[in-house]
Amino acid sequence: MKEKLRRIRALTVKEFREVLRDNSSLAMGLLLPLILILVIGYGISLDVKHAPIGVVLEDASPEAQQVVDFVDGSEYFQPTYLTSMHQAVRALEQRKIDAILRVPPDFTRQLHQGDGRLQLLLYGTDTTTAMTIQSYVETAAAQWSARQMASRGVGVVDLETRLWFNDAHESTWYFLPGLILMIVTLVGVLLTAGVMAREYERGTFESLFVTPVKKGEIIVAKMIPYFCIAMLGVFLCLILSRFLFQVPLVGSLALVIFMSILYLLTALGMGMLISVVTKAQFMAIQIALLVSFLPSIMLSGFLFDLRATPRWVQWIGEFLPFKHYLVVLKTLLLAGNLWPVILPQTGFLIFFMVLFVGLALKTIRKKVE
Repeated sequence: MKEKLRRIRALTVKEFREVLRDNSSLAMGLLLPLILILVIGYGISLDVKHAPIGVVLEDASPEAQQVVDFVDGSEYFQPTYLTSMHQAVRALEQRKIDAILRVPPDFTRQLHQGDGRLQLLLYGTDTTTAMTIQSYVETAAAQWSARQMASRGVGVVDLETRLWFNDAHESTWYFLPGLILMIVTLVGVLLTAGVMAREYERGTFESLFVTPVKKGEIIVAKMIPYFCIAMLGVFLCLILSRFLFQVPLVGSLALVIFMSILYLLTALGMGMLISVVTKAQFMAIQIALLVSFLPSIMLSGFLFDLRATPRWVQWIGEFLPFKHYLVVLKTLLLAGNLWPVILPQTGFLIFFMVLFVGLALKTIRKKVE
Protein backbone atom coordinates (compact mmCIF):
# COMPACT_ATOMS: atom_id res chain seq x y z
CA MET A 1 0.00 0.00 0.00
CA LYS A 2 2.79 2.41 0.92
CA GLU A 3 4.61 1.55 -2.30
CA LYS A 4 1.48 2.29 -4.31
CA LEU A 5 1.02 5.66 -2.58
CA ARG A 6 4.68 6.48 -3.20
CA ARG A 7 4.33 5.77 -6.92
CA ILE A 8 1.15 7.85 -7.14
CA ARG A 9 2.90 10.69 -5.31
CA ALA A 10 5.89 10.55 -7.65
CA LEU A 11 3.68 10.56 -10.75
CA THR A 12 1.56 13.40 -9.36
CA VAL A 13 4.67 15.53 -8.72
CA LYS A 14 5.83 14.78 -12.27
CA GLU A 15 2.48 15.86 -13.74
CA PHE A 16 2.45 19.05 -11.65
CA ARG A 17 5.91 19.94 -12.96
CA GLU A 18 4.78 19.38 -16.55
CA VAL A 19 1.65 21.48 -16.05
CA LEU A 20 3.65 24.31 -14.50
CA ARG A 21 6.01 24.25 -17.49
CA ASP A 22 3.07 24.30 -19.91
CA ASN A 23 2.02 27.93 -20.26
CA SER A 24 -1.05 27.02 -22.31
CA SER A 25 -2.47 24.83 -19.54
CA LEU A 26 -1.90 27.53 -16.95
CA ALA A 27 -3.52 30.11 -19.20
CA MET A 28 -6.58 27.93 -19.78
CA GLY A 29 -6.90 26.99 -16.12
CA LEU A 30 -6.26 30.38 -14.52
CA LEU A 31 -6.44 33.19 -17.07
CA LEU A 32 -9.58 32.06 -18.94
CA PRO A 33 -11.80 31.78 -15.81
CA LEU A 34 -10.54 35.17 -14.64
CA ILE A 35 -11.37 36.84 -17.96
CA LEU A 36 -14.77 35.14 -18.19
CA ILE A 37 -15.86 36.08 -14.68
CA LEU A 38 -14.83 39.70 -15.22
CA VAL A 39 -16.51 40.02 -18.62
CA ILE A 40 -19.68 38.20 -17.59
CA GLY A 41 -19.89 39.79 -14.14
CA TYR A 42 -19.27 43.37 -15.26
CA GLY A 43 -20.17 43.20 -18.92
CA ILE A 44 -23.44 41.30 -19.20
CA SER A 45 -26.61 43.07 -18.21
CA LEU A 46 -30.12 42.34 -19.42
CA ASP A 47 -31.26 45.78 -18.28
CA VAL A 48 -31.57 48.62 -20.76
CA LYS A 49 -29.96 51.84 -19.59
CA HIS A 50 -29.39 55.22 -21.23
CA ALA A 51 -31.62 54.25 -24.15
CA PRO A 52 -31.80 57.18 -26.59
CA ILE A 53 -35.43 58.21 -26.92
CA GLY A 54 -36.89 61.07 -28.96
CA VAL A 55 -39.70 63.08 -27.36
CA VAL A 56 -42.10 65.01 -29.59
CA LEU A 57 -44.37 67.41 -27.69
CA GLU A 58 -47.17 68.48 -30.01
CA ASP A 59 -49.17 69.66 -27.01
CA ALA A 60 -47.49 72.40 -24.94
CA SER A 61 -49.81 72.17 -21.93
CA PRO A 62 -48.45 71.56 -18.39
CA GLU A 63 -50.10 68.13 -18.33
CA ALA A 64 -48.36 67.13 -21.57
CA GLN A 65 -44.98 68.19 -20.20
CA GLN A 66 -45.59 66.43 -16.88
CA VAL A 67 -46.53 63.10 -18.48
CA VAL A 68 -43.08 62.81 -20.13
CA ASP A 69 -41.08 64.12 -17.16
CA PHE A 70 -40.03 60.59 -16.26
CA VAL A 71 -37.49 60.50 -19.13
CA ASP A 72 -35.51 63.38 -17.60
CA GLY A 73 -32.94 62.35 -15.02
CA SER A 74 -33.71 58.65 -15.45
CA GLU A 75 -30.84 56.19 -15.81
CA TYR A 76 -32.96 54.23 -18.26
CA PHE A 77 -33.42 56.98 -20.85
CA GLN A 78 -31.34 59.52 -22.68
CA PRO A 79 -34.00 61.91 -24.03
CA THR A 80 -33.76 64.15 -27.08
CA TYR A 81 -36.58 66.68 -27.52
CA LEU A 82 -37.51 67.04 -31.18
CA THR A 83 -39.75 69.59 -32.84
CA SER A 84 -41.65 67.38 -35.29
CA MET A 85 -42.48 63.76 -36.10
CA HIS A 86 -40.66 64.10 -39.41
CA GLN A 87 -37.44 64.96 -37.57
CA ALA A 88 -38.03 62.16 -35.07
CA VAL A 89 -38.71 59.52 -37.74
CA ARG A 90 -35.54 60.52 -39.56
CA ALA A 91 -33.52 60.15 -36.33
CA LEU A 92 -35.10 56.72 -35.74
CA GLU A 93 -34.24 55.52 -39.25
CA GLN A 94 -30.64 56.69 -38.77
CA ARG A 95 -30.52 54.77 -35.45
CA LYS A 96 -29.75 57.93 -33.50
CA ILE A 97 -32.64 57.04 -31.21
CA ASP A 98 -34.30 53.74 -30.29
CA ALA A 99 -37.82 55.04 -29.74
CA ILE A 100 -40.13 58.00 -30.26
CA LEU A 101 -42.50 59.11 -27.51
CA ARG A 102 -45.14 61.36 -29.08
CA VAL A 103 -47.65 63.53 -27.22
CA PRO A 104 -50.39 64.33 -29.78
CA PRO A 105 -51.78 67.88 -30.12
CA ASP A 106 -55.15 66.98 -28.55
CA PHE A 107 -53.66 65.13 -25.57
CA THR A 108 -54.94 67.53 -22.87
CA ARG A 109 -58.49 67.62 -24.25
CA GLN A 110 -58.63 63.83 -24.48
CA LEU A 111 -57.11 63.53 -20.99
CA HIS A 112 -59.93 65.59 -19.42
CA GLN A 113 -62.42 63.45 -21.32
CA GLY A 114 -60.89 60.38 -19.67
CA ASP A 115 -59.09 59.09 -22.76
CA GLY A 116 -55.56 60.54 -22.92
CA ARG A 117 -53.29 58.86 -25.46
CA LEU A 118 -49.53 58.69 -26.00
CA GLN A 119 -47.83 57.15 -29.00
CA LEU A 120 -44.65 55.07 -28.73
CA LEU A 121 -42.70 54.05 -31.84
CA LEU A 122 -39.92 51.50 -31.32
CA TYR A 123 -36.93 50.46 -33.45
CA GLY A 124 -37.87 46.81 -33.87
CA THR A 125 -34.69 45.24 -35.22
CA ASP A 126 -33.58 44.88 -31.60
CA THR A 127 -36.68 43.26 -30.16
CA THR A 128 -35.33 42.75 -26.64
CA THR A 129 -34.37 46.40 -26.21
CA ALA A 130 -37.63 47.57 -27.79
CA MET A 131 -39.77 45.45 -25.46
CA THR A 132 -37.81 46.63 -22.43
CA ILE A 133 -38.25 50.29 -23.40
CA GLN A 134 -41.96 49.67 -23.91
CA SER A 135 -42.19 48.14 -20.44
CA TYR A 136 -40.42 51.13 -18.86
CA VAL A 137 -42.68 53.65 -20.62
CA GLU A 138 -45.85 51.71 -19.83
CA THR A 139 -44.91 51.56 -16.14
CA ALA A 140 -44.09 55.29 -15.99
CA ALA A 141 -47.31 56.25 -17.79
CA ALA A 142 -49.38 54.03 -15.49
CA GLN A 143 -47.79 55.58 -12.38
CA TRP A 144 -48.44 59.12 -13.65
CA SER A 145 -52.02 58.17 -14.49
CA ALA A 146 -52.58 56.75 -11.00
CA ARG A 147 -51.28 59.95 -9.39
CA GLN A 148 -53.56 62.08 -11.57
CA MET A 149 -56.57 59.95 -10.76
CA ALA A 150 -55.84 60.19 -7.05
CA SER A 151 -55.45 64.00 -7.04
CA ARG A 152 -57.86 65.16 -9.77
CA GLY A 153 -60.14 62.27 -10.53
CA VAL A 154 -59.11 62.25 -14.19
CA GLY A 155 -55.93 61.17 -15.90
CA VAL A 156 -56.33 57.82 -17.63
CA VAL A 157 -53.54 57.48 -20.21
CA ASP A 158 -53.37 54.77 -22.86
CA LEU A 159 -50.12 53.96 -24.66
CA GLU A 160 -50.36 53.17 -28.37
CA THR A 161 -47.28 51.18 -29.35
CA ARG A 162 -45.92 50.34 -32.77
CA LEU A 163 -42.82 48.25 -33.47
CA TRP A 164 -41.08 49.47 -36.61
CA PHE A 165 -39.23 47.00 -38.86
CA ASN A 166 -40.68 44.07 -36.90
CA ASP A 167 -44.43 44.38 -37.10
CA ALA A 168 -44.90 40.69 -36.33
CA HIS A 169 -43.23 41.18 -32.89
CA GLU A 170 -41.16 38.05 -33.55
CA SER A 171 -38.07 37.70 -31.34
CA THR A 172 -36.84 35.06 -33.81
CA TRP A 173 -36.29 37.86 -36.33
CA TYR A 174 -33.92 39.45 -33.85
CA PHE A 175 -31.94 36.29 -32.99
CA LEU A 176 -31.39 34.83 -36.46
CA PRO A 177 -28.93 37.54 -37.60
CA GLY A 178 -26.94 36.73 -34.46
CA LEU A 179 -27.01 33.07 -35.41
CA ILE A 180 -25.54 33.91 -38.83
CA LEU A 181 -22.81 35.88 -37.03
CA MET A 182 -21.98 32.87 -34.86
CA ILE A 183 -21.85 30.47 -37.83
CA VAL A 184 -19.51 32.70 -39.85
CA THR A 185 -17.31 33.23 -36.77
CA LEU A 186 -17.28 29.50 -35.99
CA VAL A 187 -16.16 28.51 -39.48
CA GLY A 188 -13.99 31.54 -40.21
CA VAL A 189 -11.99 31.69 -36.98
CA LEU A 190 -12.24 28.39 -35.13
CA LEU A 191 -11.69 26.09 -38.11
CA THR A 192 -8.91 28.12 -39.71
CA ALA A 193 -7.17 28.59 -36.35
CA GLY A 194 -5.79 25.07 -36.67
CA VAL A 195 -4.77 25.22 -40.35
CA MET A 196 -1.15 26.41 -40.05
CA ALA A 197 -0.76 24.94 -36.56
CA ARG A 198 -1.53 21.54 -38.07
CA GLU A 199 1.33 21.99 -40.55
CA TYR A 200 3.67 22.92 -37.67
CA GLU A 201 2.73 19.80 -35.73
CA ARG A 202 3.22 17.57 -38.78
CA GLY A 203 6.55 19.21 -39.54
CA THR A 204 5.43 20.21 -43.04
CA PHE A 205 5.16 24.00 -42.55
CA GLU A 206 8.58 24.92 -43.93
CA SER A 207 8.37 22.37 -46.75
CA LEU A 208 5.21 24.07 -48.04
CA PHE A 209 7.14 27.25 -48.74
CA VAL A 210 10.14 25.68 -50.46
CA THR A 211 7.95 24.38 -53.28
CA PRO A 212 7.64 26.41 -56.53
CA VAL A 213 4.22 27.57 -55.35
CA LYS A 214 4.19 31.17 -54.09
CA LYS A 215 3.42 32.02 -50.46
CA GLY A 216 0.28 33.95 -51.35
CA GLU A 217 -1.04 31.04 -53.41
CA ILE A 218 -0.63 28.63 -50.49
CA ILE A 219 -2.43 30.98 -48.11
CA VAL A 220 -5.28 31.57 -50.55
CA ALA A 221 -5.61 27.82 -51.12
CA LYS A 222 -5.78 27.26 -47.36
CA MET A 223 -8.57 29.85 -46.96
CA ILE A 224 -10.78 29.02 -49.95
CA PRO A 225 -12.37 25.78 -48.56
CA TYR A 226 -13.39 27.48 -45.30
CA PHE A 227 -14.61 30.53 -47.19
CA CYS A 228 -16.87 28.31 -49.30
CA ILE A 229 -18.16 26.39 -46.25
CA ALA A 230 -18.97 29.60 -44.38
CA MET A 231 -20.71 31.22 -47.35
CA LEU A 232 -22.74 28.05 -47.84
CA GLY A 233 -23.76 28.34 -44.18
CA VAL A 234 -24.81 31.96 -44.72
CA PHE A 235 -26.96 31.02 -47.72
CA LEU A 236 -28.57 28.14 -45.83
CA CYS A 237 -29.37 30.43 -42.89
CA LEU A 238 -30.89 33.06 -45.16
CA ILE A 239 -33.02 30.49 -47.02
CA LEU A 240 -34.24 28.80 -43.84
CA SER A 241 -34.85 32.14 -42.13
CA ARG A 242 -37.01 33.28 -45.04
CA PHE A 243 -39.05 30.14 -45.65
CA LEU A 244 -39.24 28.57 -42.19
CA PHE A 245 -39.38 31.63 -39.92
CA GLN A 246 -40.65 34.25 -42.40
CA VAL A 247 -37.81 36.63 -41.59
CA PRO A 248 -38.04 39.43 -44.18
CA LEU A 249 -35.25 40.67 -46.39
CA VAL A 250 -36.13 44.34 -46.66
CA GLY A 251 -32.73 45.48 -47.89
CA SER A 252 -30.54 44.32 -50.74
CA LEU A 253 -29.50 40.66 -50.91
CA ALA A 254 -26.35 41.72 -52.75
CA LEU A 255 -25.41 43.96 -49.82
CA VAL A 256 -26.04 41.13 -47.33
CA ILE A 257 -23.70 38.88 -49.32
CA PHE A 258 -21.08 41.64 -49.69
CA MET A 259 -21.08 42.42 -45.95
CA SER A 260 -20.87 38.71 -45.15
CA ILE A 261 -17.84 38.37 -47.45
CA LEU A 262 -16.12 41.31 -45.73
CA TYR A 263 -16.74 39.85 -42.29
CA LEU A 264 -15.78 36.33 -43.38
CA LEU A 265 -12.44 37.53 -44.77
CA THR A 266 -11.87 39.29 -41.44
CA ALA A 267 -12.64 36.07 -39.56
CA LEU A 268 -10.38 34.01 -41.84
CA GLY A 269 -7.54 36.48 -41.34
CA MET A 270 -8.04 36.35 -37.58
CA GLY A 271 -8.00 32.54 -37.58
CA MET A 272 -4.89 32.34 -39.78
CA LEU A 273 -3.09 34.84 -37.54
CA ILE A 274 -3.89 32.80 -34.43
CA SER A 275 -2.80 29.60 -36.17
CA VAL A 276 0.60 30.97 -37.22
CA VAL A 277 1.39 32.58 -33.86
CA THR A 278 0.48 29.62 -31.63
CA LYS A 279 1.95 26.70 -33.70
CA ALA A 280 -0.22 24.19 -31.77
CA GLN A 281 -3.74 23.13 -32.70
CA PHE A 282 -5.02 22.78 -29.14
CA MET A 283 -3.72 26.17 -28.08
CA ALA A 284 -4.93 27.77 -31.32
CA ILE A 285 -8.49 26.54 -30.75
CA GLN A 286 -8.50 27.73 -27.14
CA ILE A 287 -7.28 31.20 -28.10
CA ALA A 288 -9.80 31.34 -30.95
CA LEU A 289 -12.59 30.57 -28.49
CA LEU A 290 -11.36 33.26 -26.14
CA VAL A 291 -10.81 36.09 -28.62
CA SER A 292 -13.50 35.42 -31.22
CA PHE A 293 -16.34 33.02 -30.48
CA LEU A 294 -17.11 34.16 -26.94
CA PRO A 295 -16.85 37.89 -27.79
CA SER A 296 -19.12 37.33 -30.81
CA ILE A 297 -21.80 36.21 -28.34
CA MET A 298 -21.15 38.53 -25.41
CA LEU A 299 -19.73 41.72 -26.96
CA SER A 300 -21.67 42.03 -30.21
CA GLY A 301 -25.07 43.06 -28.88
CA PHE A 302 -26.47 39.65 -29.85
CA LEU A 303 -27.93 38.74 -26.45
CA PHE A 304 -28.20 42.14 -24.74
CA ASP A 305 -27.83 45.85 -25.39
CA LEU A 306 -24.20 46.92 -24.92
CA ARG A 307 -25.30 50.38 -23.79
CA ALA A 308 -26.38 48.83 -20.50
CA THR A 309 -22.79 47.71 -19.84
CA PRO A 310 -19.87 49.71 -18.39
CA ARG A 311 -18.13 52.11 -20.73
CA TRP A 312 -14.98 49.96 -21.02
CA VAL A 313 -17.05 46.98 -22.19
CA GLN A 314 -18.70 49.17 -24.84
CA TRP A 315 -15.28 50.30 -26.07
CA ILE A 316 -14.10 46.70 -26.38
CA GLY A 317 -17.20 45.93 -28.43
CA GLU A 318 -16.53 48.91 -30.71
CA PHE A 319 -12.95 47.80 -31.37
CA LEU A 320 -13.99 44.30 -32.44
CA PRO A 321 -15.62 43.43 -35.79
CA PHE A 322 -18.51 41.36 -34.40
CA LYS A 323 -20.83 44.20 -33.42
CA HIS A 324 -20.45 46.04 -36.73
CA TYR A 325 -21.38 42.99 -38.82
CA LEU A 326 -24.39 42.25 -36.61
CA VAL A 327 -25.68 45.84 -36.81
CA VAL A 328 -25.47 45.97 -40.60
CA LEU A 329 -27.00 42.47 -40.94
CA LYS A 330 -30.00 43.34 -38.75
CA THR A 331 -30.47 46.62 -40.60
CA LEU A 332 -30.45 45.02 -44.05
CA LEU A 333 -32.73 42.15 -43.09
CA LEU A 334 -35.32 44.03 -41.04
CA ALA A 335 -35.07 47.75 -41.83
CA GLY A 336 -33.70 48.05 -45.37
CA ASN A 337 -30.91 49.99 -47.04
CA LEU A 338 -30.54 52.65 -44.34
CA TRP A 339 -27.29 54.18 -45.56
CA PRO A 340 -26.61 56.36 -42.47
CA VAL A 341 -26.37 53.08 -40.52
CA ILE A 342 -24.81 50.88 -43.22
CA LEU A 343 -21.95 53.09 -44.44
CA PRO A 344 -20.13 53.56 -41.07
CA GLN A 345 -20.37 49.82 -40.33
CA THR A 346 -19.02 49.02 -43.82
CA GLY A 347 -16.02 51.24 -43.16
CA PHE A 348 -15.30 49.40 -39.90
CA LEU A 349 -15.59 45.99 -41.61
CA ILE A 350 -13.21 46.99 -44.40
CA PHE A 351 -10.72 48.27 -41.81
CA PHE A 352 -10.84 45.03 -39.80
CA MET A 353 -10.56 42.90 -42.96
CA VAL A 354 -7.42 44.76 -44.11
CA LEU A 355 -5.98 44.66 -40.58
CA PHE A 356 -6.34 40.94 -39.87
CA VAL A 357 -5.63 39.62 -43.36
CA GLY A 358 -2.61 41.93 -43.60
CA LEU A 359 -1.29 40.86 -40.19
CA ALA A 360 -1.75 37.18 -41.08
CA LEU A 361 0.15 37.53 -44.37
CA LYS A 362 2.94 39.56 -42.76
CA THR A 363 3.36 37.08 -39.90
CA ILE A 364 3.50 34.09 -42.26
CA ARG A 365 6.16 35.78 -44.41
CA LYS A 366 8.28 36.42 -41.31
CA LYS A 367 8.00 32.79 -40.25
CA VAL A 368 9.36 31.46 -43.53
CA GLU A 369 12.12 34.03 -44.12
